[in-house]
Amino acid sequence: MTEEIKKLWPELDWIGDPDLKEKTARTWEVALERSVLTADDLNRIPFTLLCGPDLKVTFMDHKRCVVHVAREAGEKMNSFFREDLPVNMDVLISGAILADVGKMLEYELDANGKAVQGRYGQYLRHPFSGVSLAEECGVPPEVCHIIAAHAHEGDLVKRTTEAYIVHHADFMTFLPFKSRLIV
Repeated sequence: MTEEIKKLWPELDWIGDPDLKEKTARTWEVALERSVLTADDLNRIPFTLLCGPDLKVTFMDHKRCVVHVAREAGEKMNSFFREDLPVNMDVLISGAILADVGKMLEYELDANGKAVQGRYGQYLRHPFSGVSLAEECGVPPEVCHIIAAHAHEGDLVKRTTEAYIVHHADFMTFLPFKSRLIV
């Protein structure tokens, strides 16, 4: 795992399985190698292109918040429901970290350095490209399922508990920006 990825994703240390941790990190390494974006760009570009030009929340602010919300939700569910609805925390955290990794292929930078949807992103949204990157790096199917099901594309499949958690953590930290009332 590179120092760049460790700095970008300190939450990787929450994954107890060393093999899964390495495959999760490797997926981000491959994505950044193929992207026009750098790790530094992720700390300055907006987390979505759907909320207009005034959005100040960065890609990494949003992504790290999703991981933190998902982790806390998983811990609470394990605390309250125990073996009746167990949450695999390694799978959950890996899936939350990787949910938007495909956006590295979806974005391009315009002449002013602004992130815009590129040609690739017009044809393949990030859940598809994210699964492809993760599978290439040996990420297990239960994590790939979270990547595939975290966005609206997942509304047509039966989600695992971990996928539900990531889906809701993602949307609860996105939809208020998209639909908030300005008063």
